Amino acid sequence: MKTESQIYKQRARWVLGVAGMLLFCALIGIGEPDFFKRALFFLLGCALIGLYRVLRGPTAVDRVVAVNAIGMLVIGFCAIVGVATGTAWYIDIAIVWALQSFIVTLTLAKLLEGRRVHD
Repeated sequence: MKTESQIYKQRARWVLGVAGMLLFCALIGIGEPDFFKRALFFLLGCALIGLYRVLRGPTAVDRVVAVNAIGMLVIGFCAIVGVATGTAWYIDIAIVWALQSFIVTLTLAKLLEGRRVHD
């Protein structure tokens, strides 16, 4: 059971995290109204939060979920760059990345379950 100080620390971290994300979103909105730059900065911020979870995650499952989320952010990055530049091969990279991310997530789930990869 958690003590009161642990509960307060957890709430304080949550409030600081929400405040940080709101500040980050507000800073993205300042300046020229270029959608693609804002979207890329937002994806970068989300990737940094995911990287924190990969490095700090208390369990292996948290790390796998964070790696999968970062993979989805890479797909979004490829899609935004593809639309912004007008080249279709970025979309092809995003599709291949999605397939690869799915296979890696399934493999890691099997390994965490305790089974071998080839079972």
